[in-house]
Amino acid sequence: MLRTFFFALAFALSSPAFAAEPTPEAKQEITYLLNYLKSSGCEFNRNGTWYGADEAVNHLNKKYDYLLKKGLLSSTEDFIKQAATESSMSSKPYLVKCGANSPTQSSPWFKAALAKRRTAKQ
Repeated sequence: MLRTFFFALAFALSSPAFAAEPTPEAKQEITYLLNYLKSSGCEFNRNGTWYGADEAVNHLNKKYDYLLKKGLLSSTEDFIKQAATESSMSSKPYLVKCGANSPTQSSPWFKAALAKRRTAKQ
């Protein structure tokens, strides 16, 4: 009987219904970050290839949707870390290049954009 209870509990906890879900504020921030990239005119490097912002946003949206379905995101910082920092396949960091500026890793680029948004909302 006890074993059945623990099996049922383990199954329930692994169910997507019990998975983490971003707050409405986190969802708004993630949407902001994706729109910020899309409107930036910056290029996005993934696995050694440069892409336009539209293609980058499409790719990050796919990763975002996948992580949501798996219940692996609960904050904007989770999105940056798990979807917008590096390739899931090669572990190579993503890069962002805006205009004539040197490329920078995407994680600090997204974190700076998020900090800017949060400061503006205060």
